[in-house]
Amino acid sequence: MISFDNVTYTYPNGMGVFNVHIRILPGEFSFLIGPSGAGKTTLIKLIYMDLFPDKGEVHVNRFASNKIKKRKIPHLRRDIGMIFQNFNLLYDRNLFENVALPLHVVGCDRKEIHDRVMALLIEVGLDDKAEFFPHELSGGEQQRGCIARGLVKDPDIILADEPTGNLDPSTAMQIIQLLERINKKGTAVLMTTHNYRLIKELGHRFIEIKDGIIQHQ
Repeated sequence: MISFDNVTYTYPNGMGVFNVHIRILPGEFSFLIGPSGAGKTTLIKLIYMDLFPDKGEVHVNRFASNKIKKRKIPHLRRDIGMIFQNFNLLYDRNLFENVALPLHVVGCDRKEIHDRVMALLIEVGLDDKAEFFPHELSGGEQQRGCIARGLVKDPDIILADEPTGNLDPSTAMQIIQLLERINKKGTAVLMTTHNYRLIKELGHRFIEIKDGIIQHQ
């Protein structure tokens, strides 16, 4: 589903990721762990093809970084749900409208949008908050809303970039448990975190990166 074959990407300051080899299988739940600046977000951006390797190849489903045409990148991203640390909700739209936005972009009709969004809000426990605006939601509720938005296109892969970084430990664990339930339905999950203590007892695979180099997988 996702593979990195001898991938290097270097920023102008010399930081980046170096000679990365990773395989992530369909339906797998994996943690990408490492301190701030280790290269976690760079790997996520390489999967999303917001960045392209200086060396090596990234393969995501049927797409390859060295062959994909610019006009095909939106097709790649339709199979990927993104969840961010800082929520990235639009503050001038209510929760329903935020979750529905990706469906408007791909041209779904109104009934399909309503049915899919409400089903997901029920799944993440926010169906009673559909008309709330982001500032009316707690941090954990905003993150659950982001998960619903990430799932609304029915992706094969969820990329969660430090989704628990701004949450207290109890709420953070609730978010991970929600991602685990989603994973059990067949969606692959790759979650970055710098908090090894939070995830070490969960029994999932973890991929450790430090200074841009994979240490363990």
